[in-house]
Amino acid sequence: MSSRSSSSVSRASSRESDTSTRTITQYMFKILVIGEAGTGKTSIIKRYVEDDFANNYKTTIGVDFAIKPIVWDEDTIVRLQLWDIAGQERYSSLTRVYYKEAIGALVVYDVTNPGSFEAVKKWKQDLDAKVTLPEAIGGGPIPAVLLANKCDLASHSNYAPPQPLGALDTLCQDYHFASWFPTSAKENNNLDEAIRHLVAAILKMVQTAEEETGINPLDGSTRDSADGRGITLDSSGTKSYLRCCF
Repeated sequence: MSSRSSSSVSRASSRESDTSTRTITQYMFKILVIGEAGTGKTSIIKRYVEDDFANNYKTTIGVDFAIKPIVWDEDTIVRLQLWDIAGQERYSSLTRVYYKEAIGALVVYDVTNPGSFEAVKKWKQDLDAKVTLPEAIGGGPIPAVLLANKCDLASHSNYAPPQPLGALDTLCQDYHFASWFPTSAKENNNLDEAIRHLVAAILKMVQTAEEETGINPLDGSTRDSADGRGITLDSSGTKSYLRCCF
């Protein structure tokens, strides 16, 4: 993983000269993974991207990120940049830089650590204060999903977090989370479901704006234009116009 800076979204259209060939649209979304140190953020990313888990990881220093491509449907490919933001207080002054151009977030707490649950409010408030959606899609907070992580260690059965479900629902309502999911990076529980929920919310906003204006609200590209950068040909002769890169 690397800490290079990045644009939140790139959009690509692929077409052949044969107009019967369907258009493949590609997006790149910058997703933040935030929360207190030790809540399992790195483990979540490692499991989701590489399907791997280790009981011990080195503490993240500053920021790391990984790329995960998703074939969303037959016409859409989404590439996620998952930014692993260090949870230590000494890095809090840098979060504005790390958050720049993000379009979604996963806020993580450890169900066995009540302090990390209380800190969720602080992280969400910091997020909302430092990054917002583009005005082209209404501005306001970026979509965020709350992950109640390490549910494999909870004393309750069926991966239920020890925090009262009503308290979690109220927290999501009061702090404008899209939803919450009990997760386990160790046992790969609910990670796909949680991230797909977040991506679906982002795609809905972006695609609605595109349908209304014909312009990608996040990078300004149009459906029928390309700037000539990153054009490639696959074996079938399909051109891919990459609007931006990281």
